[in-house]
Amino acid sequence: MADEEQPQTAVVEEPLDLIRLSLDERIYVKMRNDRELRGRLHAYDQHLNMILGDVEETVTTVEIDEETYEEIYKTSKRNIPMLFVRGDGVILVAPPLRSGAF
Repeated sequence: MADEEQPQTAVVEEPLDLIRLSLDERIYVKMRNDRELRGRLHAYDQHLNMILGDVEETVTTVEIDEETYEEIYKTSKRNIPMLFVRGDGVILVAPPLRSGAF
């Protein structure tokens, strides 16, 4: 039985393996509606529902100046201690930068 056990390696064979390797590390999540999250990944599932801690949320809004019709981009940030992210709003998940990756 002991021969059948394989040591865990940092190999990415499936897309969710990249998320698994980022557990308990800070990640970047791009969401729908111009929202961005940066936080520590505590848990996730196959739907990309996630629990993030120490989150910084950045929301970008675009307003049109009524006189010049120029687009004005505004960003607002807030810090959230613990956040549940519903997976259907996730566009992109980026793991932390690791030295020697390239």
